[in-house]
Amino acid sequence: MQAVQPIVVDPISPGGVNSPHGLILFDGVCVLCSRACRFVSKHDRSGYFRFVPIQLAEGRPLAEQLGIDPQRPDSFAFVAKGQAYIKSEAALRIARELPGWQWTWVLHLIPMVIRDEVYDLVARNRYRWFGRREACVLPNSDRSWPFPGRWRQQGRLLGRSRSR
Repeated sequence: MQAVQPIVVDPISPGGVNSPHGLILFDGVCVLCSRACRFVSKHDRSGYFRFVPIQLAEGRPLAEQLGIDPQRPDSFAFVAKGQAYIKSEAALRIARELPGWQWTWVLHLIPMVIRDEVYDLVARNRYRWFGRREACVLPNSDRSWPFPGRWRQQGRLLGRSRSR
């Protein structure tokens, strides 16, 4: 998997080249991942980010394009302007968009191979260290993509998202 790669996504959908929104693909059953998305949602004052669990039908094709197995995701992804970022690069690109977190650009001085080794260590142990849910959880239902009602109508269990 490359850290930055083009991705085929509808140009006006979140993450598309003509979209004003970035899309975070995350492991919806991972407690750490869900909490990180909740943190991003809480601090995203401009409403830039949209979220979709990799395990759902909307997230699977995007994850597969990036070489992420939806059944056993080993990374999350951030998609913006038709480009996809994974592992540590995704985390740093997301942080750069949050007020008060722009300082994280300095972490790009650490070689990507080292950043990704640390990322992989946490990713391998995330269920053991932070836990795993039985159902996907969205960080904030008004920021899900395409919209939460669609998933409920299709009969998928999302779990309850906490309000801000």
